[in-house]
Amino acid sequence: MADATQKQSKEQQHPQWSSDRQVVNQLLTQDPTDFNLAELARLTIRYRGFPGGRDIQADLEKTLKRWKLTEETLFEKTRAIHERGPIYTVRSNKREDWT
Repeated sequence: MADATQKQSKEQQHPQWSSDRQVVNQLLTQDPTDFNLAELARLTIRYRGFPGGRDIQADLEKTLKRWKLTEETLFEKTRAIHERGPIYTVRSNKREDWT
């Protein structure tokens, strides 16, 4: 029982969890467009190795499987997308948020 309590206390909530949860919910129901692929890759990188956000990590994996992709093929596709040009539109003078 103490081990489970220690594990839970080490879990963290990512500061972007709330907005990321909304994006992941959309990805779970949508098709793999260029934008959605870029979002899936961005969030996969953000949550890789993060000690928390297990629900988001699981749903990112579900989305990969539903779209019949591996992380490797996802990253290949998104590199090609980014080589063609910007995928994200910039609001005011802000840059992409990869934190």
